[in-house]
Amino acid sequence: MTQTAVGTLVRDWRHRRSRSQLDVAYDIGVSPKHLSFVETGRSRPSPELIDAIGIHLDIPLRERNTLLLAAGFAPRYQNTSLDDPEMAGIVDSLRRLLDAHEPYPGVVLDRHWNVVLSNRAALQLVSLLPPHLAGPPMNVFRASLHPDGLARHTLGFDEWATYLLTQLHRQVTLTTDPNLIRIEDEVTSYPNIIELRERIGWSTSFATPDLLVPFRLDLAGVELSMFTTLTTFGTPRDITLDELAIELFFPNDTATTEHFRTFATTMEPT
Repeated sequence: MTQTAVGTLVRDWRHRRSRSQLDVAYDIGVSPKHLSFVETGRSRPSPELIDAIGIHLDIPLRERNTLLLAAGFAPRYQNTSLDDPEMAGIVDSLRRLLDAHEPYPGVVLDRHWNVVLSNRAALQLVSLLPPHLAGPPMNVFRASLHPDGLARHTLGFDEWATYLLTQLHRQVTLTTDPNLIRIEDEVTSYPNIIELRERIGWSTSFATPDLLVPFRLDLAGVELSMFTTLTTFGTPRDITLDELAIELFFPNDTATTEHFRTFATTMEPT
């Protein structure tokens, strides 16, 4: 029964990634027959084979633990809280990275895109939110897409919302995380998102696309234009680190650069 359970999970992840048995088997260095036996429960995969399958199917560490448990093995990947003393060095490095990015906003996100760390510059964006969206925790998808949130201040909302919804759906597809699924169900029920989907759909290509989709805000009559980067840990062996992402906002024009530099002079030193 255990072998059947892990085989079903492996097959589900392979189908989710649209990969054939032959393709995956050759990638991980086993015969297609052996992989078929694993998926049908006739063969029990080793922990090493489960890891190889996880790597080639881009299965998150959290779900690789589920595969290991289903095969009758102990989990290999720990899930350490950011509050744990063992994480103190990592958290300190993340804070230094965010502080060094000032005067521009920067945040650290968990797997649900909740903000777990931020720099002082990011507080200016949070100040635009009503209490029920500001958190804690502040969820980027809710805060950005809710009609009472940053959506009220976002210029070019169609493009920015489409980008965020695409990111959210990609994360749902990659992880099948039930909380992300609930967030997707929630934000796609917002009236402004329903109207957007009915009006432009998801296949619309914009007539004059930029090199990057800008995040443009109307801040009390001042237009800010930014682009963002998302950075993840390169070789995580811990579930928490595997699921963290650092989002840094960069000015897209001189006016935005000057705005944040001026705002930085008004912030009290820490």
